Amino acid sequence: MTKKPFMNFTVDHMTMLLHPKLYTLSYAVFRIIFGTTPDDLLYEKKRAGKNGAKDVSMTYATRVGEWQPRGDKDPLNTIFAIVQPSEPEGTPSHVRQMLDGHENVAHLQHVALRTPDLIAFHKHCVERGVQFVTPILKDDHENLIQVFSGEWFLPGGKPSGFFFEFLQRDPSDNELAQIQKANKQSWFRDETFLGLYDEKEREYQSGKVLSFLSPELFNAIMDKIGHKQVFEITEQDLNEVEQLMLDMTAKANKA
Repeated sequence: MTKKPFMNFTVDHMTMLLHPKLYTLSYAVFRIIFGTTPDDLLYEKKRAGKNGAKDVSMTYATRVGEWQPRGDKDPLNTIFAIVQPSEPEGTPSHVRQMLDGHENVAHLQHVALRTPDLIAFHKHCVERGVQFVTPILKDDHENLIQVFSGEWFLPGGKPSGFFFEFLQRDPSDNELAQIQKANKQSWFRDETFLGLYDEKEREYQSGKVLSFLSPELFNAIMDKIGHKQVFEITEQDLNEVEQLMLDMTAKANKA
Protein backbone atom coordinates (compact mmCIF):
# COMPACT_ATOMS: atom_id res chain seq x y z
CA MET A 1 0.00 0.00 0.00
CA THR A 2 1.33 3.44 -0.94
CA LYS A 3 1.11 6.12 1.73
CA LYS A 4 -0.96 9.02 0.44
CA PRO A 5 0.07 12.65 1.13
CA PHE A 6 -3.10 13.17 3.16
CA MET A 7 -1.97 10.38 5.50
CA ASN A 8 1.02 12.39 6.80
CA PHE A 9 -0.21 13.32 10.28
CA THR A 10 1.16 15.35 13.16
CA VAL A 11 -0.32 16.08 16.59
CA ASP A 12 -2.94 18.83 16.44
CA HIS A 13 -3.88 18.73 20.11
CA MET A 14 -4.40 16.40 23.05
CA THR A 15 -7.46 16.53 25.29
CA MET A 16 -7.35 15.77 29.01
CA LEU A 17 -10.48 15.25 31.10
CA LEU A 18 -9.75 16.47 34.64
CA HIS A 19 -11.42 16.59 38.04
CA PRO A 20 -12.39 20.21 38.87
CA LYS A 21 -9.54 20.53 41.41
CA LEU A 22 -7.01 19.18 38.90
CA TYR A 23 -8.54 21.47 36.27
CA THR A 24 -7.75 24.55 38.35
CA LEU A 25 -4.31 23.21 39.28
CA SER A 26 -3.54 22.46 35.61
CA TYR A 27 -3.80 26.14 34.69
CA ALA A 28 -1.16 27.07 37.27
CA VAL A 29 1.05 24.13 36.22
CA PHE A 30 0.93 25.09 32.54
CA ARG A 31 1.74 28.71 33.35
CA ILE A 32 4.48 28.03 35.95
CA ILE A 33 6.00 24.66 35.02
CA PHE A 34 5.47 24.69 31.25
CA GLY A 35 6.05 28.44 30.93
CA THR A 36 2.94 29.32 28.92
CA THR A 37 1.88 32.96 28.66
CA PRO A 38 -1.50 34.70 28.36
CA ASP A 39 -0.82 34.88 24.61
CA ASP A 40 -0.60 31.08 24.54
CA LEU A 41 -4.18 30.79 25.80
CA LEU A 42 -5.95 29.88 22.55
CA TYR A 43 -9.42 29.88 24.05
CA GLU A 44 -11.28 29.70 27.36
CA LYS A 45 -15.00 29.00 27.41
CA LYS A 46 -17.39 29.53 30.32
CA ARG A 47 -20.78 28.17 31.31
CA ALA A 48 -23.04 30.97 32.54
CA GLY A 49 -24.00 30.67 36.19
CA LYS A 50 -27.68 30.24 37.03
CA ASN A 51 -29.76 31.97 39.67
CA GLY A 52 -27.02 34.41 40.60
CA ALA A 53 -24.21 31.82 40.72
CA LYS A 54 -20.91 32.87 39.18
CA ASP A 55 -19.80 31.64 35.76
CA VAL A 56 -17.93 28.33 35.59
CA SER A 57 -14.96 27.63 33.33
CA MET A 58 -15.79 24.76 30.93
CA THR A 59 -12.63 24.35 28.88
CA TYR A 60 -9.43 26.08 27.83
CA ALA A 61 -6.68 25.36 25.34
CA THR A 62 -3.08 26.50 25.67
CA ARG A 63 -0.08 26.28 23.37
CA VAL A 64 3.01 24.76 25.02
CA GLY A 65 5.50 25.36 22.22
CA GLU A 66 6.19 26.09 18.56
CA TRP A 67 8.81 23.90 16.89
CA GLN A 68 10.76 24.27 13.66
CA PRO A 69 12.67 21.22 12.37
CA ARG A 70 16.47 21.48 12.40
CA GLY A 71 17.07 19.88 9.01
CA ASP A 72 16.89 16.18 8.19
CA LYS A 73 18.55 15.13 11.48
CA ASP A 74 15.74 16.40 13.67
CA PRO A 75 12.32 15.56 12.18
CA LEU A 76 9.17 16.33 14.12
CA ASN A 77 7.67 12.87 13.97
CA THR A 78 4.34 11.98 15.53
CA ILE A 79 4.58 8.63 17.31
CA PHE A 80 2.22 6.33 19.17
CA ALA A 81 3.75 3.87 21.67
CA ILE A 82 1.35 0.99 22.32
CA VAL A 83 1.50 -1.23 25.43
CA GLN A 84 -0.68 -4.18 26.44
CA PRO A 85 -0.84 -6.19 29.68
CA SER A 86 1.55 -8.98 28.74
CA GLU A 87 1.60 -10.83 32.07
CA PRO A 88 -0.40 -14.07 32.37
CA GLU A 89 -3.92 -13.79 33.82
CA GLY A 90 -3.74 -13.73 37.62
CA THR A 91 -0.22 -12.24 37.61
CA PRO A 92 0.14 -8.68 38.97
CA SER A 93 0.07 -6.18 36.10
CA HIS A 94 -0.08 -2.40 36.51
CA VAL A 95 -1.13 -2.09 32.86
CA ARG A 96 -4.12 -4.36 33.41
CA GLN A 97 -4.85 -2.54 36.67
CA MET A 98 -4.83 0.83 34.90
CA LEU A 99 -7.34 -0.49 32.37
CA ASP A 100 -9.58 -2.59 34.62
CA GLY A 101 -9.43 -0.17 37.53
CA HIS A 102 -10.88 2.57 35.36
CA GLU A 103 -13.18 0.20 33.46
CA ASN A 104 -11.48 1.11 30.19
CA VAL A 105 -10.22 -0.88 27.23
CA ALA A 106 -8.12 2.12 26.12
CA HIS A 107 -6.34 4.72 28.24
CA LEU A 108 -4.08 7.71 27.54
CA GLN A 109 -1.20 6.75 29.85
CA HIS A 110 1.22 9.59 29.21
CA VAL A 111 1.99 12.46 26.87
CA ALA A 112 5.60 12.87 25.73
CA LEU A 113 6.63 16.51 25.41
CA ARG A 114 9.88 17.37 23.67
CA THR A 115 12.19 20.10 24.98
CA PRO A 116 15.47 21.46 23.54
CA ASP A 117 17.12 21.37 27.00
CA LEU A 118 15.89 18.55 29.23
CA ILE A 119 18.48 19.06 31.97
CA ALA A 120 17.49 22.72 32.46
CA PHE A 121 13.78 21.92 32.31
CA HIS A 122 14.17 19.04 34.78
CA LYS A 123 15.98 21.35 37.23
CA HIS A 124 13.23 23.96 36.80
CA CYS A 125 10.58 21.33 37.62
CA VAL A 126 12.39 19.81 40.61
CA GLU A 127 12.90 23.24 42.18
CA ARG A 128 9.14 23.78 41.97
CA GLY A 129 8.19 20.47 43.54
CA VAL A 130 7.43 18.30 40.51
CA GLN A 131 8.06 14.65 41.41
CA PHE A 132 9.66 12.19 38.98
CA VAL A 133 9.39 8.40 38.87
CA THR A 134 12.80 8.04 37.18
CA PRO A 135 16.03 9.98 36.87
CA ILE A 136 16.89 11.32 33.41
CA LEU A 137 17.38 8.19 31.28
CA LYS A 138 19.49 7.74 28.15
CA ASP A 139 18.10 5.92 25.12
CA ASP A 140 21.24 5.13 23.14
CA HIS A 141 19.44 3.51 20.20
CA GLU A 142 17.39 6.59 19.35
CA ASN A 143 19.89 9.14 20.71
CA LEU A 144 17.54 10.76 23.17
CA ILE A 145 17.25 11.43 26.89
CA GLN A 146 13.97 11.22 28.81
CA VAL A 147 12.37 11.46 32.23
CA PHE A 148 8.93 10.47 33.57
CA SER A 149 6.83 12.44 36.05
CA GLY A 150 4.54 11.28 38.81
CA GLU A 151 0.83 10.82 38.07
CA TRP A 152 -1.96 13.39 38.19
CA PHE A 153 -4.45 12.54 40.93
CA LEU A 154 -5.98 14.06 44.06
CA PRO A 155 -4.29 13.62 47.46
CA GLY A 156 -5.61 10.45 49.05
CA GLY A 157 -7.44 9.58 45.85
CA LYS A 158 -7.16 6.83 43.26
CA PRO A 159 -4.17 7.02 40.87
CA SER A 160 -5.28 8.23 37.45
CA GLY A 161 -2.69 6.33 35.42
CA PHE A 162 -1.81 9.58 33.59
CA PHE A 163 1.63 11.20 33.69
CA PHE A 164 4.10 13.12 31.49
CA GLU A 165 7.29 12.11 29.73
CA PHE A 166 9.75 14.87 28.86
CA LEU A 167 12.45 14.18 26.30
CA GLN A 168 15.27 15.73 24.32
CA ARG A 169 16.65 14.37 21.07
CA ASP A 170 20.30 14.58 19.97
CA PRO A 171 21.81 15.49 23.38
CA SER A 172 25.38 16.80 23.35
CA ASP A 173 28.34 14.85 24.73
CA ASN A 174 28.47 17.30 27.64
CA GLU A 175 24.80 16.71 28.47
CA LEU A 176 25.30 12.94 28.34
CA ALA A 177 28.30 13.25 30.65
CA GLN A 178 26.20 15.23 33.16
CA ILE A 179 23.48 12.56 33.13
CA GLN A 180 25.94 9.69 33.44
CA LYS A 181 27.63 11.39 36.37
CA ALA A 182 24.30 12.03 38.10
CA ASN A 183 23.01 8.50 37.54
CA LYS A 184 26.39 6.82 38.01
CA GLN A 185 25.46 4.54 35.10
CA SER A 186 24.36 4.66 31.47
CA TRP A 187 20.77 3.91 30.51
CA PHE A 188 19.97 2.36 27.14
CA ARG A 189 16.85 1.56 25.15
CA ASP A 190 15.71 -1.65 26.83
CA GLU A 191 16.51 -0.33 30.27
CA THR A 192 14.54 2.89 29.76
CA PHE A 193 11.32 1.11 28.84
CA LEU A 194 11.79 -1.77 31.25
CA GLY A 195 13.01 0.56 33.98
CA LEU A 196 9.83 2.64 33.72
CA TYR A 197 7.68 -0.48 33.40
CA ASP A 198 9.23 -2.10 36.47
CA GLU A 199 8.96 1.11 38.49
CA LYS A 200 5.26 1.52 37.65
CA GLU A 201 4.73 -2.16 38.51
CA ARG A 202 6.44 -1.63 41.88
CA GLU A 203 4.32 1.46 42.56
CA TYR A 204 1.00 -0.19 41.74
CA GLN A 205 1.71 -3.38 43.66
CA SER A 206 2.88 -1.42 46.71
CA GLY A 207 -0.13 0.90 46.55
CA LYS A 208 2.21 3.89 46.78
CA VAL A 209 1.97 5.69 43.42
CA LEU A 210 4.01 8.88 43.16
CA SER A 211 1.96 11.97 42.33
CA PHE A 212 2.96 14.86 40.07
CA LEU A 213 3.06 17.19 43.09
CA SER A 214 3.25 16.10 46.71
CA PRO A 215 -0.07 16.13 48.63
CA GLU A 216 1.27 18.90 50.87
CA LEU A 217 2.16 21.14 47.93
CA PHE A 218 -1.07 20.31 46.11
CA ASN A 219 -3.16 21.30 49.14
CA ALA A 220 -1.16 24.50 49.69
CA ILE A 221 -1.76 25.55 46.07
CA MET A 222 -5.46 24.75 46.38
CA ASP A 223 -5.65 26.93 49.49
CA LYS A 224 -4.34 29.77 47.33
CA ILE A 225 -6.37 29.39 44.13
CA GLY A 226 -8.73 26.44 44.57
CA HIS A 227 -11.72 28.72 45.17
CA LYS A 228 -11.17 30.57 41.87
CA GLN A 229 -12.23 29.85 38.31
CA VAL A 230 -9.44 29.76 35.69
CA PHE A 231 -10.47 33.16 34.33
CA GLU A 232 -10.22 34.64 37.85
CA ILE A 233 -6.59 33.61 38.45
CA THR A 234 -4.35 36.68 38.24
CA GLU A 235 -0.67 37.10 37.44
CA GLN A 236 -0.15 37.98 41.12
CA ASP A 237 -1.81 34.69 42.10
CA LEU A 238 0.58 32.79 39.82
CA ASN A 239 3.61 34.63 41.19
CA GLU A 240 2.55 33.72 44.72
CA VAL A 241 1.93 30.09 43.77
CA GLU A 242 5.35 29.81 42.12
CA GLN A 243 7.04 31.29 45.20
CA LEU A 244 5.08 28.84 47.33
CA MET A 245 6.38 25.98 45.17
CA LEU A 246 9.96 27.18 45.48
CA ASP A 247 9.77 27.80 49.23
CA MET A 248 8.05 24.54 50.15
CA THR A 249 10.36 22.48 47.94
CA ALA A 250 13.51 24.11 49.32
CA LYS A 251 12.28 23.58 52.88
CA ALA A 252 11.44 19.91 52.19
CA ASN A 253 14.89 19.33 50.68
CA LYS A 254 16.56 20.76 53.80
CA ALA A 255 14.54 18.54 56.15
